[in-house]
Amino acid sequence: MLFRFSPALIAQENYETKIEEFISKMTLDEKIGQLIQRIGVNEEIEKSIREGKVGSLLFGIHSPEEANRVQKIAVEETRLGIPLLFANDVIHGYQTIFPIPLAEASSWNPELIKKACEIAAFEAASDGTNWTFAPMVDIVRDPRWGRIMEGSGEDPFLGSIISSARVKGFQGDGPANGTGLKDKTKIAACSKHYVAYGGAEGGRDYNTVDISERTLHEVYLPPFHSAVNSGVASIMSAFNDLNGIPASGNYFTLTEILRNEWKWDGVVISDWNSIGELVKHRFAKDKNDAALKGFTAGVDIDMAGDTIDGNIYSPNLKNLVEQGLITVEQINKSVRNVLRMKFKLGLFENPYTDIEFFKKNNLEKSYKDSIALQLAKESIVLLKNENNLLPLKKEIKSIALIGPLADNPEDVMGVWSAAGKPDDVITVLKGIENLIGDNTKINYVKGCNINDNDTSGFNDAIQSAENSDVVILVVGEEREMSGEAASKTDLNIPGIQEELIKRIYETGKPVVVVLMSGRPLTINWVSENISAVIEAWFLGDQTGNAIAEVLFGDYNPSGKLPVTFPRSTGQIPIYYYQKSTGRPFIDKEKYTSRYLDSPNSPLYPFGYGLSYTSFSYKNIKVDKNRIDKDDFVIVSADVSNTGKFEGEEVVQLYIQDEVSSVTRPVKELKGFQKIKLKPGETKTINFKLIPYMLSFLDKDMKRVIEPGKFNVMIGGNSIDLISTSFEVIE
Repeated sequence: MLFRFSPALIAQENYETKIEEFISKMTLDEKIGQLIQRIGVNEEIEKSIREGKVGSLLFGIHSPEEANRVQKIAVEETRLGIPLLFANDVIHGYQTIFPIPLAEASSWNPELIKKACEIAAFEAASDGTNWTFAPMVDIVRDPRWGRIMEGSGEDPFLGSIISSARVKGFQGDGPANGTGLKDKTKIAACSKHYVAYGGAEGGRDYNTVDISERTLHEVYLPPFHSAVNSGVASIMSAFNDLNGIPASGNYFTLTEILRNEWKWDGVVISDWNSIGELVKHRFAKDKNDAALKGFTAGVDIDMAGDTIDGNIYSPNLKNLVEQGLITVEQINKSVRNVLRMKFKLGLFENPYTDIEFFKKNNLEKSYKDSIALQLAKESIVLLKNENNLLPLKKEIKSIALIGPLADNPEDVMGVWSAAGKPDDVITVLKGIENLIGDNTKINYVKGCNINDNDTSGFNDAIQSAENSDVVILVVGEEREMSGEAASKTDLNIPGIQEELIKRIYETGKPVVVVLMSGRPLTINWVSENISAVIEAWFLGDQTGNAIAEVLFGDYNPSGKLPVTFPRSTGQIPIYYYQKSTGRPFIDKEKYTSRYLDSPNSPLYPFGYGLSYTSFSYKNIKVDKNRIDKDDFVIVSADVSNTGKFEGEEVVQLYIQDEVSSVTRPVKELKGFQKIKLKPGETKTINFKLIPYMLSFLDKDMKRVIEPGKFNVMIGGNSIDLISTSFEVIE
C-alpha cells in the first residue's frame, strides 16, 4: 500500500505535523535512506532509490529532463513518495560564470554579490539542481591554502556580511524559517566547511587545526552564525580535526554550538566521505565506529558514503541501532531535519523542475552578462599606478599584449565553473579588441606558458614590446593551482613568467602587469619595478571586457583587498587584526617583535586598493564623547574626491579597545560603505556603532562590554586612517 498525501493538503497543513506522519510510517531502512547521499546516477542507484534507500544525489543531474526522470522514480515508484534532493557545486555561477568568491569579496559590494547568487540559483534550478554546496565561509589567513579562492578573505566582519548576502542570494530574502525557498528560482544553500577548515596548519589542505576557543568564537564561527541568522538550509562539516577532535565527529561544534546555542534546525551534511575518514584520523577504529561518532556528534547526511572507502551510514546506522548504540529516535531526529528541508524547498508540493516556467521566465542573457561584467569590474584591485600610467588612452597607436593568460578562456574561469563554457568567456585580447577599435594595433604574443621553463617565445615577446607604445603583460596562475588540494609553499608567480616580465621591462617600454590568481602572490620585484599593477584574480565570463574597461578608463577601479598580500611566505600568517604583543615593533630597536631580514609590514594591506582619482579623509567625529554600555555612538567623517575622475571609494571603519581584560587586536573592522563621488565632491559618511560591536569574550568566555576608551578610525584601507575616540562608562 502507498501512503500518499495530496499537494493541496500538504500546502494547507503545518509541515512539522506532516513530518511526524511520514516518520510514523517509515521503516528503519527508509529513514536511514534519507541520510544517505549517493554520487551520480546509474542502475544500481536507481534501484536503491526505488527501495527508499537514497535521500539525495550529488552530481549526475545535468538537465531538467533528467532531474524529472529520476525524481519520478522517488515520487511515483517508492512506498512513500518522498522526493529527492539534487545537489551540485554552484560556487561562483552555474552557466554564467562570475568572478571567483575571493575576487567578488574584493568588490566589497554584498548587494551585487547577492544578485550574482540569485542568477546562479535561477540557472541551476532551471537545470534541476535544488541544493548547492555554497557558500564557503571559511576565514583564511594563510594564502598557501588553495581554497582561499573560494571564500571572502581574512576578516570575520566582512566575511559575515558576504556570508549573509550569498545565502540570501541562493535562497531568497524570506524569514529564517526558509519559506523563501519555495520560490522555483531558489535553491538551498550550504555554508561550509564547519568549522575552522581555513586554519589548516602550514596552509596544507586537510591538515590539522589547533586554535584557542577564543579564536574559534571570534574569528571562525561568526560567518557561520551569520549564515544561520540568514536562514541557511544546511551546513557542511569539515575534513579537518579541530583541537584534537575531527570536525565531522565534533559534538561540541555540531551540537552544543550549532543546535543548542544557536537553535538551528537545518541539515548537517558531511564533506565527501569525511565521516569515513574518521578512521584515517585514528579517531574511529572502523567504519561502524566512524558512523557512530559522526552521527552522534550531529552529522545528519553522509556524503559519498558509498565510495570505495566509504559505506559508512549504510549499512552501519542500522547495525548501530541493532547493537543498541543509537536509538531509532536519534535517527528520527536527523530524518526530521532532512524532511524539513525538503518541505521548505516545496518539493512535496512541486517535486519536479517546471521546464515551461523556466522557458517562459528565463533571464535575459544581456541582464546576466551585465551583472557578471559589473561584478568583474568591481572585483579588480589596482595595486600600483606610478606616474598615472593608467588609464591608457584609446588613441594609442600600438599595444603589445603578452602573456599566457592574455588569450586563455579556460583558466580565467577559475575552478568550480559548473556548467560554464570557455566559448562564453571574453578573453583579455578579445575585450581590448572590442573596446578600442581598429585604429590601435594589438601585437599579441603568448611569450611563455604558465608553469614550465620554455623560453622559446621570449624573443617574439620582446620584439612585440619593442614595436609597441605600451606593454600589457597578463600573467599568473593556472586555475587548478588554487582550489581544493592546491596548497603551495611557493607563492611567486609560477614558472618563468617573472623572468619574462623582467626581459620586457628591460626594453624600456611602459609596462602594465595584470595579475590573475586565486590567492595573494608574492610579487615584490613586480611591485617595486613595474609602473602599473592590477590584481584581476579569475573573473569568469566577462574577464576581458572588465579588464579592458579598467585599463582604458571606462571604469575607474574600486576594488579593495579582502586579504593581506605578504612580502614572503615567511611572514605567513599575516593579517591586519594581529595583537600588539608586549614588545610592539619599533624601527631600529632589536628587542621588539620584528624580523631581521624583512619588514613586518605586508606588501599590500587588507582593505587596500587604488583609484584613478584620489580621496581625502577629514573631520572624524563622534556624536557622544561618553556612552553607557547600552548606548550607541555615531562616527562620521568627511570624504572628498580630490582628483580629476569620478570614482568609488570603500570607506572603512575600524575600532580599537585601548585597554581590556584580555588582549584585543590592534584594530577590528566594524563597518564599511561604498560611495561614489564626483571630482571636488564631499560627503559626510556616518557609521553607527552598536553595543555588540564593542563587546568581546572575557577570560571566562562571556560576552562583555568593558568600560574604557575606544579609538575609532576611518579610512580607505586598514593602515591609512584618521582617528578619534570615545569612552564607555559604567
